[in-house]
Amino acid sequence: MAVPSQLKAIQHHIRTAQEHEKRDPVVAYYCRLYAMQTGMKLDSKTPECRKFLMKLMDQLEMMKKELSDNESISQELVGNAHIENYALKMFLYADNEDRSGRFHKNMIKSFYTASLLLDVLSVFGELSEENIQHRKYARWKATYIHNCLKNGEAPQAGPIGMEGEAYDDEFGAEGGGPSLDPQGSLQPQPSFRSGPAEPGPTSMPPPNYNNIQIPPGSHAPANTPADVPRPTGEPVKPVPVPRTMPAVDPSLINTNQEGDVRLTAEDFTRAQKYCKYAGSALQYEDVSTAVQNLQKALKLLTTGKE
Repeated sequence: MAVPSQLKAIQHHIRTAQEHEKRDPVVAYYCRLYAMQTGMKLDSKTPECRKFLMKLMDQLEMMKKELSDNESISQELVGNAHIENYALKMFLYADNEDRSGRFHKNMIKSFYTASLLLDVLSVFGELSEENIQHRKYARWKATYIHNCLKNGEAPQAGPIGMEGEAYDDEFGAEGGGPSLDPQGSLQPQPSFRSGPAEPGPTSMPPPNYNNIQIPPGSHAPANTPADVPRPTGEPVKPVPVPRTMPAVDPSLINTNQEGDVRLTAEDFTRAQKYCKYAGSALQYEDVSTAVQNLQKALKLLTTGKE
């Protein structure tokens, strides 16, 4: 069933759900949940929108029953960790390709899909400032690199200062962005500019994205979520995943509490969240992220501080 024009802003989230139907049903479920919640705010009155949203609700109910034994569906905290880890894996894969100067359709799609999944995180509550920054950067990078390749220009690799924020309206309010056919190929969108907009004399200074905390190096996961056909032309060589054991904070070897540490209910919730994130990271064989989150949980439980 086609997405009504009034709900254009959620069409790419619906498409992402369809692409992950078999690959990752949890991602498909939460993409549809986000689409339904957003669609209800956009237009739930006109007949075509109401019909579309009702069908979406039926799909969600059916998926919830089928996935009832999946903790990522039954427990919101686990679901949050699953979607966030998946989104950041796609972001880091695309970022690694970008920093290495490997520009192709898959990395553009990975940047853009990561931004959509960071949208989806809002079903669990407000996005962190870091995820808001990642979402803007990924969405802008997808547009910028797509425009460069379309115009036969060489994109600049790695983090660069964004020039203007016109992309926000194109992607967000209108639901634009790179159009993907069933084979995962990008189709040009008329709303794309030939390049990032130049800020006017009275415009706000462009935000600088050079301070995004992503260490250089190999970030591609063992099983890259961007599981779409490779672009034609020169094949992209797989990036080896480092298997070195991350360093453990020596101060955490002694796990006894320091003095009279009084933990609040919020502390226990945060510690549980870190443990859930660690478990989700291990699903992607991401030892470094798992260790970092477990260290955060240990530090919080032994010192009462983060």
